[in-house]
Amino acid sequence: MTERNVSMGALEWALVVILSILWGGSFFFVEVAVSALAPLTVVALRVGLAALALNLLVLTMGQKLPRQRSFWLAFFTMGLLNNMVPFTLIAWSQTHVSSGLASILNATTPFFTVLAAHYLTRDEKITQTRLWGVALGFAGVVVMIGVGALAGFGTDTMAQLAVLIAAIAYACAGIFGRRFRQLGSSPLVTATGQVTASAIVLIPLAAATDQPWRLPPPDVHVWGAVIGVALLSTALAYILYFRVLATAGATNLLLVTFLIPVSAILLGTTVLGEQLEPGHLGGMALIGSGLAAIDGRPVQALRRVWRLRRFPVRSLFRDQADRSD
Repeated sequence: MTERNVSMGALEWALVVILSILWGGSFFFVEVAVSALAPLTVVALRVGLAALALNLLVLTMGQKLPRQRSFWLAFFTMGLLNNMVPFTLIAWSQTHVSSGLASILNATTPFFTVLAAHYLTRDEKITQTRLWGVALGFAGVVVMIGVGALAGFGTDTMAQLAVLIAAIAYACAGIFGRRFRQLGSSPLVTATGQVTASAIVLIPLAAATDQPWRLPPPDVHVWGAVIGVALLSTALAYILYFRVLATAGATNLLLVTFLIPVSAILLGTTVLGEQLEPGHLGGMALIGSGLAAIDGRPVQALRRVWRLRRFPVRSLFRDQADRSD
């Protein structure tokens, strides 16, 4: 039986764009926060405040977190793959490498997701079109951020390796997170459970290792960055994340890493008045082509148009052949 590749509708695409804006802002928030706080403390505050906000929202909505062991085992596993490992590694790496290089390395996530989905799922198999789409999207990220960002590649191997490991963790999380649909968990409950599980592990770990109370209190800008990354880039973002994951699959969802640089640059031009460079436009075109290829429907539409254009020509030759007979 031929496996069916999961596709996205207009709502899913809109949510992915919003998610790219929320996650794109996380790089800025984290960069501000780690200027005054230890990376592990930043991550602990991020998941701790997000867990508090989400648990309050769950109570307000009249929902409850499940108590079954199977759910909490899944929450802790998801928290490890989606929060504990990648958040900590990326926050630490941003103290050693540029945000541009970190964004490029983070954009390898769809590569790992495509491979993991092919071997671990039945409905998200590798296709030639999908591989071309991922390659085009990654090329677009490099062009948009600037090839110059790659100049630092290899200068701090451990920090760059940390971002790649984080990308692999994100890919595995996308595959693992599909099971919450089978467990019947809503996106809000799933987001709350996995962030709460992460906070249970990370808060005491950060307290024991960093002892943040011994440091001078951070200023209002740092606290603003921490609150922003917790409430916007984590709490709200994960509600959208699990909503899209349940309907569109891991491969489609993690294409958001291609859109994060697009969102950042468009926000810079519209809000900060920055200039849109030719490289930005070229990168956006490559990313758009890659997303269209991975989605599949634009490519199928072009193929149908091409067949329709060729059909009358074939018919004309057949008619002439029949007359000659």
